[in-house]
Amino acid sequence: MGNLFSKSFLLLIIVAVAVASCTGDAKDHVVEQHPFIPVTQVVTRDTVVDREYVSDINAYRKTEIRGRIQGYLEQIYVDEGQEVKEGQLLFRINSDEFNAQLREEKAMLASAEAEARTAQLQLEQVKLLAEKNVISKTELEVARANRAAYSAKVEEAQSRVASASLKLQYTSIRAPFDGTIDRIPFKVGSLIDEGSLLTTVSDTRYVYAYYTVSEAEYLSYMHRKVQQKSSDSDAATLILADGSVHPQKGKIETMDGEFESTTGTIAFRALFPNPEKILKHGASGKVRLETTLKDAVIVPQKATFEIQDKTYVYVVDQNNEVKMQSITPKLRFSHFYIVEEGVAPGDKVVYEGIQDMKDGMKISPTAVALDSLILFAQQDVLASDI
Repeated sequence: MGNLFSKSFLLLIIVAVAVASCTGDAKDHVVEQHPFIPVTQVVTRDTVVDREYVSDINAYRKTEIRGRIQGYLEQIYVDEGQEVKEGQLLFRINSDEFNAQLREEKAMLASAEAEARTAQLQLEQVKLLAEKNVISKTELEVARANRAAYSAKVEEAQSRVASASLKLQYTSIRAPFDGTIDRIPFKVGSLIDEGSLLTTVSDTRYVYAYYTVSEAEYLSYMHRKVQQKSSDSDAATLILADGSVHPQKGKIETMDGEFESTTGTIAFRALFPNPEKILKHGASGKVRLETTLKDAVIVPQKATFEIQDKTYVYVVDQNNEVKMQSITPKLRFSHFYIVEEGVAPGDKVVYEGIQDMKDGMKISPTAVALDSLILFAQQDVLASDI
């Protein structure tokens, strides 16, 4: 009985020692686990981005029609909003007074011409007598002076006739070019003063869209224009106030000669065909410009964070340690940044979970491919400045 107890006790000690040994070995082989964090690789792509600028739309030509004489508005031949042709009669001012003035001036001209002919005949007679020494040379000079005086009166009368004729023409007011009549403030019978605004005519077969850009954007445009050596960089699209796209493509034509000192911007002008006359003078819209960026360095916006107006990402090194790195975003489109400096193609950055990251922290990276996300974003890319 005693021997049996001794053997059982010995067996328990051996089992306990074995269990303790196994437990120690297990502790020695425990591998430290790091959090699984989504990580993506910085890539470069040829990226097409769009920029939009608020614009003012002006008619290709817009002219004020003003009265050039004073008189009563006798007839209005057009209506507001009507399409007119060049030379078409728009208004007529009562011409009775100007007809009478023209007749009077013509009569004065005829009288002056008669006096001038008489003076010419007298000069010829005096000249014959002077050649025969019947009269003195002084009388000849007097006759010549009289003829010159009456000739001057003829010229003065001709000038008055031309002026009266021109005023009579001003009673008929015609369209200077093809266009659309705007507001007509006067009615038939109104007294029109010289310079009164009767209406305006707008030619909207083409329209100008004016917009402003910053100095940096201006320089970027000029660099692209020089590098491309083509008109592709001048192409423009017009977005209307209701969000629809104007069907006709436009072209950047020109720009101001200097920057606005208070805003640091410069104005551009784009020309758009408007065959359907949908666009009107004074309308608003947005000019959209398409830009192709070669080998743009792209980083997901989700992978970035800001500290004191600076943008950072967590870069993952070869040892799977994260390090905070500042970057300089150039443009923002969709959910991505186009980066100017700070990271390079092939760098790995933390894609999600940056709020839990610390500098020097080790992670277990899980790869996230950006190609499909970028392609999806480029289907509707609208870039904005940082």
